Amino acid sequence: MTTIPWAEKYRPRTLKEVIDQKDIVQTLKNIAETRAVPHLLFVGPAGVGKTASAHALARDLYGGGYISEGMFVEVNASDERGLQTVREKVKMFARSQAFGVVGFRIILLDESDQLTEDAQHALRRIMEQFSSNCRFILVANYSNRIIEPIQSRCATFRFRLLPKKIVTRYLAEIGEKESLKATEAALETIYDLSNGDLRKCINALQAASSLSKSIDENVVYKVMSYVDRGEVQRMLELAASGDFLKAREALRQMLYYEGVAGRDILDAIFRQIFAMKISDRRKILLVDQLGEVDHRISEGASEEIQLSAFLAKIPLTERGA
Repeated sequence: MTTIPWAEKYRPRTLKEVIDQKDIVQTLKNIAETRAVPHLLFVGPAGVGKTASAHALARDLYGGGYISEGMFVEVNASDERGLQTVREKVKMFARSQAFGVVGFRIILLDESDQLTEDAQHALRRIMEQFSSNCRFILVANYSNRIIEPIQSRCATFRFRLLPKKIVTRYLAEIGEKESLKATEAALETIYDLSNGDLRKCINALQAASSLSKSIDENVVYKVMSYVDRGEVQRMLELAASGDFLKAREALRQMLYYEGVAGRDILDAIFRQIFAMKISDRRKILLVDQLGEVDHRISEGASEEIQLSAFLAKIPLTERGA
C-alpha cells in the first residue's frame, strides 16, 4: 500500500477536481484561460479547498512544473508572520523578473490572517510595487483579520462549508479505491466529528483503515478518540435523574479507563445537550454552565472536578427552567 498520506494522494490537482465550490471553480477556470489574474483572497473554513484551489490554478496556468520552475512559491504566514519575512522573503520573490508566456509569478500566502498588522501594511506596499510581475493569493479563515487596504486590492472568493452528502460520497469513493467497507453511518460520523473539514475527514478515514478494513461508527470513535454518544447520553440521563454517583462513575470510566480527553467529553456533552428531551429553557441553562466549565478547564482547572460539578448541577437546572 502506498505510504503517501491520503489527504495528499487525493488532493485536487486541477481546478476541475476541486470538490463542490462550483461557482468559484468556474470563475478561476476563466481567469486561468484568459491569464487575467488579479490579486486573490480566498476566505473560508478549514479543509474546504482554498489552498488546493490556489495550487490547482497555478498548475492550470504554468503546467505540472509550476513549483520547480520557480513560478510559484508558498509561504505559511502562521510560521513566518513577522515584518522581516514580508520585507525579505516575500519581497525578494516578488521583485524577481518573471519569464515565460504567462508573464508573472504567484506568491501564495497561506493563513495570511496570522500576519501581524505591520507585516500586512508592508505587504500592501509590495503588492502595489510589483504587481506587474507578481500576483498574490492570500488564504485566510477570517477575512476581518485582513486589513482593509489589502482586501480592496484583491478579488475575494468566499469558500463555503462542504455539504455532508458530497463529503460522504467522496469518502465512499476513496474507500472503494482503497478496498475498504465503510458504513454510511461511519462516514457521516467522520464528517460530524471533523466539522466538515475534508482534509481531516480523509485523514480520519485513513487512520480508521489501519484498525479495520470494515469501518463502522465504533471504529471511527476509537480512532478519533471521541467517546460514543450513547455513553454520554447515558451519563447525562443518570445525572438528570439525580443519580450523581453513577453519572460520576460513568465519567471516570471514560476519563481513566477509556482514556478520553476531558475536552473531548465536554464537546460530546455539548452536542448531546441538544438531543436531550428537556425544555429549550433548560438546554440554555446547561449550555451556559458548560461554557463556564470550558473556560475553567482552559485556565488549567481539573477536568474531573469541573465535569463532575457540571453533572451535579444538571438536576438543579430543572428548578431554573
